[in-house]
Amino acid sequence: MLALNRKLELLGMVMDKALRKQLDAAVGSKHVVTYARECAYFSQDVYSCGEYVSVAVLSPANSKELAMIVKLATQNGFALFPRGGGLSYTGGYLPSTKKSISIDTSRMHRVLEINTQDMFVTVEAGCTWANLHKALQGTGLRTPFWGTLSGLYATVGGSVSQNSIFFGSGLYGISADSVTGLKVVAANGDIVETGSGFFRHFGPDMTGLFTGDCGALGIKAEITLRLIRAPKYKAHTSFSFENYTDLLAAMSEVSRRGLACECFGFDPFLQTQRMKRESLAKDVKALGGALKASGSVMGALKTGAKLATAGRGFMKNVPYSVHITAENHHLAAAKSDIETVKSIMANAGGCEIENAIPLLVVANPFNPPNSMIGPSGERWAPVHAVVPHSVAISLMDAITALFAKHKAVCDKFDIGTGYLFTSVGASAMVIEPVFFWPDGLMDIHRRKVEAGHLRKIKGFSENPDARAAVDDLRNKLKGLMAEYRAAHLQIGKTYSYQQALNSHTLSLLNAVKTQMDPNGLINPGALGLPNI
Repeated sequence: MLALNRKLELLGMVMDKALRKQLDAAVGSKHVVTYARECAYFSQDVYSCGEYVSVAVLSPANSKELAMIVKLATQNGFALFPRGGGLSYTGGYLPSTKKSISIDTSRMHRVLEINTQDMFVTVEAGCTWANLHKALQGTGLRTPFWGTLSGLYATVGGSVSQNSIFFGSGLYGISADSVTGLKVVAANGDIVETGSGFFRHFGPDMTGLFTGDCGALGIKAEITLRLIRAPKYKAHTSFSFENYTDLLAAMSEVSRRGLACECFGFDPFLQTQRMKRESLAKDVKALGGALKASGSVMGALKTGAKLATAGRGFMKNVPYSVHITAENHHLAAAKSDIETVKSIMANAGGCEIENAIPLLVVANPFNPPNSMIGPSGERWAPVHAVVPHSVAISLMDAITALFAKHKAVCDKFDIGTGYLFTSVGASAMVIEPVFFWPDGLMDIHRRKVEAGHLRKIKGFSENPDARAAVDDLRNKLKGLMAEYRAAHLQIGKTYSYQQALNSHTLSLLNAVKTQMDPNGLINPGALGLPNI
């Protein structure tokens, strides 16, 4: 602690007393945190620590307070780094300058309006997907995209900034596709409003400018999302495949035909990791939600019997696996879609297995993020690509060739690699190589992973050489993905973005940045925009 405080002093990151007094007045003194440990915590994500440490962490309670502190901080030359749930891994909110302040949006957690007549919901940026899900229970409504797997902590503001995927993505795309309007704070404290709440497209799509921007163009204060009638019935299936070629071909066909709200797959290594990590006790707890989700007493009894019989052995000899959920307002339609999915999978060479995984995932969507470490406490980090169906298999061939070329490095440092596959809408496939390696955990792991889970793992000591090897492999993968013109979701400060734009498009991006943030003080470095 003393060493960290000394580091802050040496970097010259000392807040002026007059500014501190103004910030205290704006949000309350207990919400202006300057403790070294907290500043360091907010200056790291799941993968890395920032080069710099913020001098303070500010926690506004609403849009008005957010606008006030943004204006005060930027007037005094501080760069601001907005943070949601903190579970990203691309440096999106990590300080990139000596004179930095982190914005913690966790106090901005309210659901402001649920409009069942005009079918929209407005939330503050720090509202988690789990809280939004809870608030909508009993209404018969939901947002089309309704959350990430990390939705216990992941916020709506962070997800819209990062273009998150998962629940509902098979049919409704990314988080940004469900947004109808935003309130965004510019560097001078002005609040820019986009969209019409109930209707996004009144003139040019101003809302779209601020989705996926990683907080580089302004700090999100409020988000409005459209509502749909929540489908009452869900049906599930899972299949095993001998290879990723047949697996990806089948997933692409399901995606193109719009049959699944969620469609995701694992390679043998990653599903083995998942089977090791999850406990039987957790499965039993999850069973209650699965029974409720089955829709009838008879369905509950059948579901319970199937899961109890399946246990964990059903995945023992499975190579590649894919897990699909279909949904509809009519039970017969949901079942019909799943039967069509089964036919597609079987025709592609798949073999049906127990459907416990998709059933449990949907029934208990927002669990503690224990999967951000390996089953024995290994560090975890992914890198991903979003590609059209026509490119997915050839990219996988190239990725596996790259890993084969560097097998000696992985063996030397005990680096395990696996894959997650996910379809997004009708046109895109996400391929996500995942790394596990022995290394010491960071503060963010210790705070976010369940304490009981942490007590059960052996853990590892610091391993900078393995970490450097993983970093090098991730960089090689990013370069390879760029060759295939892959897109990326949470760009942050990790993926190349500007290189994919022509000069005229880049000029437009820079013009928007200049209008919203003329001195480059809002999350400098995100999207590759220059530091101050």
